[in-house]
Amino acid sequence: MRPSSPRPRRRAAPLLALLTALFSAGALRAETVDRFVLASGGVVLEVSTPASGIMRIRMGRGKLPEDASWAVSAATRAARHPLHVSRNREALQLRGAGISARINHRTLQTEVLDGNGKVLLADLAGRSALSATGGFRLRGKLAGADHVFGLGDKTGTFDRKGGAYTMWNSDAYKFNQATDPLYKSIPFFMAVGDRGQAYGVFLDNTWRSTFDFGKTERDVLAISAEGGPVDYYVMSGPAPKDVLQQYARLTGTAPLPPQWALGFQQSKWSYKTDAEVRAIAQRLRAERLPADVIYMDIDYQDRARPFTVNRNAFSDVRQLASDLRAQGLRLVLITDPHIANAPGQGYAAYDSGAAQDVFLKLPDGKYYSGDVWPGASVFPDFSRAKARRWWGDLYAGFLADGVAGFWNDMNEPSIFNVASKTMPLDVVHRIESDDFAPRSTSHAELHNVYGQLNSRATYEGVSRLQPDLRPFVLTRATYAGGQRYAATWTGDNASSWQHLKMGIHQLLNLGMSGFSFAGNDVGGYAGEHPSPELLTRWFQIGAFTPLFRAHAETNRPAQEPWVGDATHVEIRRRFIEERYRLMPYFYAAAEENSRSGIPMLRPVFLNIPQVLAKGDRLGGTEDQFMLGNDLLVAPSPTPESPGDYKVELPAKGWYDYWTGRRLAGDSESLTPDIARLPIYVRPGAIIPKQPLVQSTTATPEGALELHIYPGPDCAGEIYADDGTSLGYQRGAYLRQRIRCEESPTGVRVVFEQRKATGSRGGKRWRFMSMDQKSMLQQRVAWFWLRIWPAGRLMSKDRNRQAVMANSSSFRSEKVLGA
Repeated sequence: MRPSSPRPRRRAAPLLALLTALFSAGALRAETVDRFVLASGGVVLEVSTPASGIMRIRMGRGKLPEDASWAVSAATRAARHPLHVSRNREALQLRGAGISARINHRTLQTEVLDGNGKVLLADLAGRSALSATGGFRLRGKLAGADHVFGLGDKTGTFDRKGGAYTMWNSDAYKFNQATDPLYKSIPFFMAVGDRGQAYGVFLDNTWRSTFDFGKTERDVLAISAEGGPVDYYVMSGPAPKDVLQQYARLTGTAPLPPQWALGFQQSKWSYKTDAEVRAIAQRLRAERLPADVIYMDIDYQDRARPFTVNRNAFSDVRQLASDLRAQGLRLVLITDPHIANAPGQGYAAYDSGAAQDVFLKLPDGKYYSGDVWPGASVFPDFSRAKARRWWGDLYAGFLADGVAGFWNDMNEPSIFNVASKTMPLDVVHRIESDDFAPRSTSHAELHNVYGQLNSRATYEGVSRLQPDLRPFVLTRATYAGGQRYAATWTGDNASSWQHLKMGIHQLLNLGMSGFSFAGNDVGGYAGEHPSPELLTRWFQIGAFTPLFRAHAETNRPAQEPWVGDATHVEIRRRFIEERYRLMPYFYAAAEENSRSGIPMLRPVFLNIPQVLAKGDRLGGTEDQFMLGNDLLVAPSPTPESPGDYKVELPAKGWYDYWTGRRLAGDSESLTPDIARLPIYVRPGAIIPKQPLVQSTTATPEGALELHIYPGPDCAGEIYADDGTSLGYQRGAYLRQRIRCEESPTGVRVVFEQRKATGSRGGKRWRFMSMDQKSMLQQRVAWFWLRIWPAGRLMSKDRNRQAVMANSSSFRSEKVLGA
């Protein structure tokens, strides 16, 4: 018996070696799943791919965290693309469309790779990231992250790498370069390499959290939170625009705003009487300063109580709104979330809220009350669908009066007379919303999402009360995904050159965090009164930002655009007018953002990633920005200085926007001139411009101009709809794609097949008639083509789909619908 026993072992040895090799290669353990769950050491890890190029990773102690989100819809989270799984003794490999992961069986450390197998995020913590007492600290290698952007409008350096940031919505009056945290919590960043390759990370966690991009440990990303789930998404790009579109796939895009919201907006804390508001409107029109909106801050209210009107100062809001509308101006009212704690005083907002039990409470069951503008105030629990509906219904009266939009301020939430500047963390929220399990939780969990839910309640209420009109909502505080409900601004900035420059970087990072429709308070909200030069330069730059609003606090000298000597007023007027001439271009950029998530305002590298390879300061473009795909604005990197500076352009052959001159090189030296803001045009751009109007409600008189700048990939687009309704969502819009082709004999301009369906109300230009009947009758309209630089004669093709351009300008007939 004993001699025979070794023989089977010898025969099994080759088979065992083969099995081991196959097992190591994963050949015996391959499978395809829609999600993968792995447990080790009492920690559970789940991996799924909700879309191509996006991987979601969740981790919890003993069980997975709740699958619910304020930022990512249930349908998006439920979508699962196939994961191909292979294993060996040490790790497993998960391959999805355009993204993959390697996971250590024992430690749960996870590497996320792109479609080509390049490591994007190398997890250094695994299951040890979870704290036994709650919270977590993720650590990862910042692979290929030469630059980091996002996190909303945080200050500091434009490039986040080397910094550390806290997510905790905070009222930050007169913030500065070092202030953190600020008003918003958008826990998304995009890492970009010098060769233009990018990836993104979004942590879907509303608790207080921190992001450290190599400040504490060189080239190590550390993300920690005081509580809540480990639930994050990695986006593989590979281009920066791809990452932003993937993020938009998760958290949604901003709706197309009403066109009037792209006009100039005048605000102040406060225009205190009906007569003062009317005087502002009359002065705007008398000075021929185009404008579309006037705001009313808290002084229109009775004792600063939201959803009231001080009838002594504003006797008839409906008549005021109507008279403003007749002048082409909309009225926007502030409505803060604090409801005066005024039982038995006939205050309808308090009485109805108390009757429906929608206000936040302390652990002992009593209402939480904190001091804000009205004094002692209570606060709606916006985590409850019932409370959001109650809040939305409060707008019925203002909408009936003709108010066009609403401004949700102070919604961090901000509380006076307490060191924390907000409500206690043990205030109780009762979540009853979306696909969350009904439960009570503390304000520590809901603080960072309170502003987003406030603006959501406003947006949903206005949408419900006016179901075919686009709402306009402006919010100060928000969370990821809040772009679906509101525009935003950067809060209580100061009148300084530093804030002017810093504000550009804030808007660019907001755009790369989902919030494209954003602006700064033009001229500065607080601090010393701006000098004439600072105010003028701010109006110039503000005219090329998505949200163009001038606003300042009370007890300051006036800083409306007409303030000061005639020279400065004329410069400001000229730049406001230029924005209105460019309104077709602005509107097309806003529409692109609503479809794709690509922001209107962009760092140069977002359009042209190869500039990053040119060296320091983002290839010389750190202080520049682009509006849409074609316009590059290049203010001085030291705007307060009269010293010369050099503008680095992405390539040779760009055009001077103001003169049409084509630059031979890829840079030029400039001496700052207060009357001029350097702007350049991409070679290959086609820019639509309209005749000047004083309001977007006016129909431009005259021809639409198409400014053509020959170069590679020469193309442009005209987009139009009625400007106010949701008809565009039902196909009621017109989209015209235009191309140009250079040849030795001239420039051929090609009008591609026009996309136009449905019935359209109103007309933007005669060329762009929105009336379907007119289109069917093939009405003739006029437009100008202007080819830069100068040229020769132009003529039309017989099929009217193209013209040959040999002159600097040409007036042409075109049959609509041809």
